[in-house]
Amino acid sequence: MVGCAAAEVAVVRLPVVSSDGSERLVELCAGLLAENERLWGENERLRGRCERLKERVAELESKVEELRRQAKRQAAPFSRGEAQEKPRRPGRRPGERYGRKGHRRPPEEVDETVEAPLADRCECGGEIDHVDVVSQWQEELPEPAPIRREIRIYVGRCRCCGRRHQGRHPYQTSDAVGAAASMLGPRAVALATQLNKELGLSPQKTSRALAQFGIRVTPGGVVQAIARQARRLESTYEALALAVRRSSVVAPDETGWRVAARKRWLWAFVGDEQVTVYLIGGRGYEDACQILGEDFAGVLERDGWAPYRSFKSARHQTCYAHLLKRTSGLIEDSIAGQARVPHAARRILKDALALRQRRDAIVDDDVIDAEEFGLKVTELRERTDTLLEVNPTHEPNRLLIQHLRTEREHMFTFLDQPGVQATNWRAEQALRPAIVNRKNWGGNRTDAGARTQVITMSVIRTARQQNLDPVELMAAVQHDRTPTTTSQLRLPTARADPALAA
Repeated sequence: MVGCAAAEVAVVRLPVVSSDGSERLVELCAGLLAENERLWGENERLRGRCERLKERVAELESKVEELRRQAKRQAAPFSRGEAQEKPRRPGRRPGERYGRKGHRRPPEEVDETVEAPLADRCECGGEIDHVDVVSQWQEELPEPAPIRREIRIYVGRCRCCGRRHQGRHPYQTSDAVGAAASMLGPRAVALATQLNKELGLSPQKTSRALAQFGIRVTPGGVVQAIARQARRLESTYEALALAVRRSSVVAPDETGWRVAARKRWLWAFVGDEQVTVYLIGGRGYEDACQILGEDFAGVLERDGWAPYRSFKSARHQTCYAHLLKRTSGLIEDSIAGQARVPHAARRILKDALALRQRRDAIVDDDVIDAEEFGLKVTELRERTDTLLEVNPTHEPNRLLIQHLRTEREHMFTFLDQPGVQATNWRAEQALRPAIVNRKNWGGNRTDAGARTQVITMSVIRTARQQNLDPVELMAAVQHDRTPTTTSQLRLPTARADPALAA
């Protein structure tokens, strides 16, 4: 920038010397003073230009950041811009590379068959000859018809101690009688929990959805029913948290949340056996310890958030997706001669991913033997050390090198242990449903509601990952008088070797 290179010129007032009639010296002094005044004006002009250019740079940086944010917004009201007048047709383009064309398959069993006979005559008046019979299939919902059940409970007293006893049927989910004797059934409560906590419907919309099945319940009744469901799942949630703590590899991540309009954080921890546990709290090391424990000794697949490094007993794998995104941003925004550092870092990351692909390759001609694989890993470490020896003056590059020095020992864990992922994508995927729901209703109103949120989300998410029906699972838990851990979920009982887990 030209203006920034201009040096300030100090005005020096030289006295006019007229002794001995030295006119030449007077002329020289006058010339210097005139040059001084000219340089002073030029300096002021360049200084003003420099300030204007700085303002322009700040304005452009703001626009670049806004454009970068818009590129991530994919759905209304966060769309990327104005709608196109002639948008391209959605879906795959026809041609040889279209792929297999799918269609809805007919049902394996048919409950009823109906006939669609021909009309007597055509519109033109002619008779119609029968040619063939073709079939069409439908899968329709039955007419909603709730089961309204009365349970007659026998009550008695002990002849010896006078203690009151009452019978219990397997259909019952509670021993309440009197004013609380009319209640929702276990499947209705489980469905309400799924609609609210997994699908993101508000209590008002959940109430309307249940009304389609003939079940009338107020939004407040929905909230109370979901809270009862969460209390039944307390022991299951604690078992899931213990399973994550015992896992050999855990992927944690966090995102913003609100409780009573106050800033909180929603954590997600994904462990072995497709077990996921959520937690709402702060964003510090103490919060992560509530699930992992201070002595967690497995592997953490995590991003660069500093509190994760406080787990000294654990091994770490820093997320490559975050590093690649950072290096790509530096390359796009770099000025002339400042892209060499992020280019070198990105090449190392991509070469490491390619090496993992060769190690795990199914095709025989691309499989790498153990000796060559070890040499390649050593080469990657040496290249990384060479890169970290540089001391760039460009501030973004300096910060990148500083971050890579911090993460140096955690960059190639996924190459040393086959069961470890190179990114924290599992935790990112676990947070996605909650983030979508957060756009609808923002968070929770109370701490009790936050507790209900993490318990029900953890059970539903784990059930989905293990190919179980969460409605059936939650309904079954309600039948026991004393809440117990559901036996349908697969829970790791001891920390396994990641290499064996692969």
